Amino acid sequence: MIQKLTSIRERLKILDTEASDPAVVRDQNRYRQIMKERSKLAAIDDAGKQYEKALAELEDTRSMLSQEKDPELRDLVENEVSDLEKKVEKLKSDLDQLLAPRDPLADKSIIMEIRAGTGGEEAALFAADLFRMYSRYAANQGWTVEVMSENATELGGMKEIVFSVAGDSVYEKLRWESGVHRVQRVPATESSGRIHTSAVTVAVLPEMEETEIEIKPEDLRIDVMRSGGPGGQCVNTTDSAVRITHLPTGIVVHCQDEKSQIKNKAKAMRILRARLYDLEEAKAQAERSAERKSQVGTGDRSERIRTYNFPQNRLTDHRIDLTLYKLDLIMEGEMDELIDALVAHARQQALAESIA
Repeated sequence: MIQKLTSIRERLKILDTEASDPAVVRDQNRYRQIMKERSKLAAIDDAGKQYEKALAELEDTRSMLSQEKDPELRDLVENEVSDLEKKVEKLKSDLDQLLAPRDPLADKSIIMEIRAGTGGEEAALFAADLFRMYSRYAANQGWTVEVMSENATELGGMKEIVFSVAGDSVYEKLRWESGVHRVQRVPATESSGRIHTSAVTVAVLPEMEETEIEIKPEDLRIDVMRSGGPGGQCVNTTDSAVRITHLPTGIVVHCQDEKSQIKNKAKAMRILRARLYDLEEAKAQAERSAERKSQVGTGDRSERIRTYNFPQNRLTDHRIDLTLYKLDLIMEGEMDELIDALVAHARQQALAESIA
């Protein structure tokens, strides 16, 4: 830990020197990258200083205890030692998490896909509820949400919705949402008051730049057509919808939300790049560790990761055995406790693996 903190402090000095270079200041992209890295390292440095200060206080107080003869004063010092030990343990735990190896994709924007599974219209309604939940959480984080493709039902549900989320640490915080989300509640379409169980599938894909995923033009078949479903005057009367088929993999992406064919094609290509990366990463993961699953679940979209029990106002995440009795607030976007627990668990596992 001391070596890591020393290395971070040396790196901060280098970044400060670079940030004061007029040539770097003129290059706004480079300057932003430097300041972003500096902000993250400064947070670790601050946590390190707090830990070192508390550790020094603990050592001084223990020294006082060993010299104190008065019984009453010894009791006071012993209590102080106990409090400081707890404080040091907490600060060390927080610092360990900050020092844990970070996923290189942590700051990537994402493309999230929500699809209704078993449960018919009720599953579609819950898919719409999940989109609303994530949208509100994103707004709370100061992130930007952009709908890329959607297939709505007459009752206001979503058979499928694909959207992007951009902002700081988006992939790090939302990557663990991939999987099957199970809901238990009385559907709005149920007249007899029976509780139904439905399922919705969520996929979280890091959004890749054009330079990061090579797509050959000859590998694509691009079809244009008129948009289907509800829309404005222009949406259904022009050939604005775009369907892109990636011939080597058979992946098909369809976008029709924009009136412009060019915009729909651009959105479809963004989705295609994310899906191709996800496909390649899944293959690489399987080859690297066929026998070893990630500690926060496999991320496999066939895996049930969470249950939303509305009658009991209960949410249970099955991967980390976390149960929260505030489902109503979570569905309004207050997901911090849940997301933070998943991220902390992932960091602990990453740290354990790096030490092993």
